[in-house]
Amino acid sequence: MYKIGPPYPAEFRQQMIELVLAGHLPAQLSRELRFTAQSIANWNDKALLACKA
Repeated sequence: MYKIGPPYPAEFRQQMIELVLAGHLPAQLSRELRFTAQSIANWNDKALLACKA
Protein backbone atom coordinates (compact mmCIF):
# COMPACT_ATOMS: atom_id res chain seq x y z
CA MET A 1 0.00 0.00 0.00
CA TYR A 2 1.25 3.49 -0.80
CA LYS A 3 1.74 6.12 1.85
CA ILE A 4 0.09 9.37 0.84
CA GLY A 5 1.19 12.58 2.54
CA PRO A 6 -0.62 15.88 2.80
CA PRO A 7 -1.23 17.65 -0.51
CA TYR A 8 1.12 20.37 -1.67
CA PRO A 9 -0.33 23.90 -1.34
CA ALA A 10 -2.06 25.30 -4.41
CA GLU A 11 0.49 28.13 -4.65
CA PHE A 12 3.35 25.64 -4.81
CA ARG A 13 1.63 23.60 -7.52
CA GLN A 14 0.99 26.77 -9.52
CA GLN A 15 4.66 27.74 -9.28
CA MET A 16 5.67 24.33 -10.62
CA ILE A 17 3.22 24.66 -13.53
CA GLU A 18 4.64 28.09 -14.36
CA LEU A 19 8.19 26.73 -14.29
CA VAL A 20 7.22 23.93 -16.69
CA LEU A 21 5.55 26.45 -19.00
CA ALA A 22 8.76 28.52 -18.86
CA GLY A 23 10.67 25.55 -20.26
CA HIS A 24 11.89 23.61 -17.22
CA LEU A 25 11.53 19.83 -17.39
CA PRO A 26 9.66 18.03 -14.58
CA ALA A 27 12.69 15.72 -14.13
CA GLN A 28 14.98 18.72 -13.68
CA LEU A 29 12.68 20.31 -11.11
CA SER A 30 12.36 16.97 -9.36
CA ARG A 31 16.13 16.68 -8.92
CA GLU A 32 16.47 20.26 -7.72
CA LEU A 33 13.52 20.29 -5.32
CA ARG A 34 13.54 16.62 -4.20
CA PHE A 35 10.05 15.42 -5.06
CA THR A 36 8.62 13.33 -7.85
CA ALA A 37 8.61 14.42 -11.47
CA GLN A 38 5.34 12.53 -11.87
CA SER A 39 3.61 14.92 -9.46
CA ILE A 40 4.75 17.91 -11.50
CA ALA A 41 3.64 16.25 -14.74
CA ASN A 42 0.24 15.43 -13.22
CA TRP A 43 -0.28 19.02 -12.07
CA ASN A 44 0.73 20.32 -15.49
CA ASP A 45 -1.61 17.89 -17.30
CA LYS A 46 -4.49 18.82 -15.02
CA ALA A 47 -3.88 22.54 -15.61
CA LEU A 48 -3.78 22.04 -19.38
CA LEU A 49 -7.06 20.11 -19.31
CA ALA A 50 -8.67 22.87 -17.24
CA CYS A 51 -7.57 25.46 -19.81
CA LYS A 52 -9.13 23.46 -22.65
CA ALA A 53 -12.47 23.09 -20.87
